[in-house]
Amino acid sequence: MAMALIGCSHQDVPTFDTHETRLNIWVGTAAGVVYESTSYNYSYAYEEGSVTFYAQISGMPVDYDRTFRLEVFGKDSAQVAPTVRREDFIIPAGAIGGTFLLHLNTQLLPDASLFTEREGSVQFRMVPNDTFAIGTEDHQSFTVIVKNYLAKPDNWDTVPTRNDMLIYFPLSKYFGSYSRVKYQFMIEHLGLIDFQIRSSMGSLPAYDEETNTISAAYAVQLQQVMQQALREYNETHDTPLTDEYGEAVTF
Repeated sequence: MAMALIGCSHQDVPTFDTHETRLNIWVGTAAGVVYESTSYNYSYAYEEGSVTFYAQISGMPVDYDRTFRLEVFGKDSAQVAPTVRREDFIIPAGAIGGTFLLHLNTQLLPDASLFTEREGSVQFRMVPNDTFAIGTEDHQSFTVIVKNYLAKPDNWDTVPTRNDMLIYFPLSKYFGSYSRVKYQFMIEHLGLIDFQIRSSMGSLPAYDEETNTISAAYAVQLQQVMQQALREYNETHDTPLTDEYGEAVTF
């Protein structure tokens, strides 16, 4: 999922306070680097994607599981709230915190055109309960910038002219004709955005993270991954996956 680092700072999250048990939540890193916000793009998941956040208690660990929930508030909460999965997050027995995933479902947007021309902004905070008090200052809520943009990759049908004399293939060679739904489905299952496919000659690694490039041999494997993902989708849904033109998605 893409992270928007607008600003960050390292703050020590209090751990043991015998007077009360607060639940500190934030986005950033597990080590306590706090970002002002993180971003979520609905277009990067056909159905459900996630935002990573962290939680840690200030108080003593206990020998039983404790749960908490988050609620959405702020500027665009009315549009975003229907897409957020209602779920309990668990601080396990003996633990003082953990890494969690907040799930959002693209298909539950009230309007598919939402956030396609402007970014939205919402905040999340803990729903008060009998187990945890709200967190310490700067750890009581976090902001998510929401988007819904998805552009067709320049190298889907043709490979742009390059000067490095290397051989690259268009994405269509392995994944077929383009549609927004197909690309969303690929991103959701592969986690790759705007990647390139290069000829497998020489010692090219399957995936070069620095250049976001995969080998042709690996492209074949990913094509098979998508074919399997599509079969599983069609077997578990009432209707086969179709694109925005009403055509069945194929790989």
